[in-house]
Amino acid sequence: MASSDAEQQVDDSKLVLLLSRFDDALQALNNAPEFAKIGKLDRVFDTARRVLLHDGGCVGLAARAEALESAGVFMGSDWDSPQTLIPALTGNTLRSPDANTLVIEALSQLRLLAISRGDYVHPSMSAEQAHHFLTQVLANNLVLLFTPPSEAERETQGRLAVLPRNLLEHLASCIGYEFIIDQLIDEIWRIQQQRPIQVSSVRRMITQIAICQANPEIDLGTSGQGADRLVSSLFGPTHACREDPGIEIYQERLEYMDNTALQSEATGFARAMHDTGLVSAYHTVLVRHLLNEGEHLLSEALGLSSTGRDCLMCYRELALSLIDASVFPATPQAIYGLSLMLERGILYQLPVAPAMWRQLGLPLSTYTRERLAMAFGDQATPEAFLLEGVLCMLGLPLGVGQGNNPTCQSARAMSMWAYNDPDYLLQMVTWAARDDEIIMHFEGQAISSQESLSGVATSLPIDLDPVSLIVVPHLDRIYAEMGRRCIGREGDPHRWVNPEFHGWWAGRGFRLNVDVPTGKLVDLDGFLRHFYAAYHPFHNGNQPLIHPQPAGIAVTDSAARFIGWHAITILRVTLDPKDVMRVYFFNPNNDSGQNWGDGVTVSTAGHGERFGEASLPFEQFLSRLYIFHYDPLEHGEMATVTRGELDEVIGYIQRSWGADRLPAGDLQGDSGQ
Repeated sequence: MASSDAEQQVDDSKLVLLLSRFDDALQALNNAPEFAKIGKLDRVFDTARRVLLHDGGCVGLAARAEALESAGVFMGSDWDSPQTLIPALTGNTLRSPDANTLVIEALSQLRLLAISRGDYVHPSMSAEQAHHFLTQVLANNLVLLFTPPSEAERETQGRLAVLPRNLLEHLASCIGYEFIIDQLIDEIWRIQQQRPIQVSSVRRMITQIAICQANPEIDLGTSGQGADRLVSSLFGPTHACREDPGIEIYQERLEYMDNTALQSEATGFARAMHDTGLVSAYHTVLVRHLLNEGEHLLSEALGLSSTGRDCLMCYRELALSLIDASVFPATPQAIYGLSLMLERGILYQLPVAPAMWRQLGLPLSTYTRERLAMAFGDQATPEAFLLEGVLCMLGLPLGVGQGNNPTCQSARAMSMWAYNDPDYLLQMVTWAARDDEIIMHFEGQAISSQESLSGVATSLPIDLDPVSLIVVPHLDRIYAEMGRRCIGREGDPHRWVNPEFHGWWAGRGFRLNVDVPTGKLVDLDGFLRHFYAAYHPFHNGNQPLIHPQPAGIAVTDSAARFIGWHAITILRVTLDPKDVMRVYFFNPNNDSGQNWGDGVTVSTAGHGERFGEASLPFEQFLSRLYIFHYDPLEHGEMATVTRGELDEVIGYIQRSWGADRLPAGDLQGDSGQ
């Protein structure tokens, strides 16, 4: 026992010495002028690597997170802006044979750990965001966490193979082992409640859970009890594929099934699909089998209601052609997209069916084919991937996400078209995919996406659904060009850009509560009263919102600090099941469930939301609004808005993004009237 204590003391003293050397290296980096910092980094990374390989090293470095960042360890690298990092990519860097890449990844994650615990208040990332990121990191690296290094890892990384495991074990111990899988499962269900079009990351996480469940060397303890529905939805939704036999064997089993067995399979797949929003590759095998051997069961396999069945019968030839061209094991979500598209009944809109026939025969440009192959691989044709994306966007118009790109305007526009004007979206897809060009008009003047300068995004986005991948770069350049044509005009350019960019239904009336040159709040009372009069049913004659309307919000983090301006769509305003007036809106930011601080937590389920909608109580939503459109010919009752209603909203603004945007006394003066 004494010997063990002595060894521990030696280890502790070694760690103290290593941390002292690291502090010296960090101080040298901090003192160096910016142009000379790169020459000091090797010493910092080398010492950090030694610390990370030592027991307790992660604790010591996490405690120095703020000093690490201020000294310039991340300066000029991909890790310089933590809010732009992608959890799914950490698996590559944690397996990197390059020591410096591995070390900077580890330091970045320890920085996030410090932020998540409140030890370091970061200007561009909240504690909640950091915690969410680390949960995703652990989810995407479960095998690294639970298994020893493989022979390949030992060969490529050598002793460094221990480092990512030390890091992940430390992260897991801080978050809690017993919650990793459970939190991951809860997170997957929370995301899938929003029914996103892009589900590749969710499928990867479920696959990681399945691998861990199947590995006898991994003991998950009592965790993961709720994983079975998720795992089975992908790998064994029905009796005939329960043990995940493989595509070929399942196909053979279908050949010997009678009508009753096929119906059971169809019902089981449809139940799993609509329960989770995920589609198994086995489901595609069944659906293609039914094309030839049991067409009468297709409605069962798609899980259609009477509305969807009627649409399938009316447009039978089109539906069968869509299945034949888009449903493959590599494109399973096409089934879900087709099902929901039929349920929406949009094929009854006269232009949509002919536009879908055109999509089926659409010749793709060489550039489009290369982009789709680069993003989605070669397990299906580019045409199949694009058609899957079209079906999903038409079936899930509120499932569009902007990815890790500043293209919320373009994502919002495509969602709005899919929701409100599907044949216009299909026209955009045709122009972009076939012609490599989109032409839109701004105040009577044509704007070509080929001739326009760069857009908001500084690089071509790749982490998008198939339709967005092809269309967004064109829309982004056109949107930016519209903005450039408004230079010199007084006020915010969205006043002119939004109706031209999104469609005629965007109200020509426009209100803004921020003075563009100074960023200060202006005419806050008038702005709030006008929104009540235009949108609140109790003040606008109980007139429901007819067309979705573009709007702009001031996004805040969980500490109610201002983050930036963001484009959203107002969908409807109505009482929720508890008789609370709520605004239901679309947020293209991939995940709408966000904590905006001061008790303003965006809900995505449980308050009457439909798939893809976010919602907030009316007053809380209005407190983050800075731009909205309205129909100037629709007259609400501004005078009926009470002082108490206004003061509640103003309080939220004053405690968040508006705190330093109004001269002292102005808010109090308003409230005292």
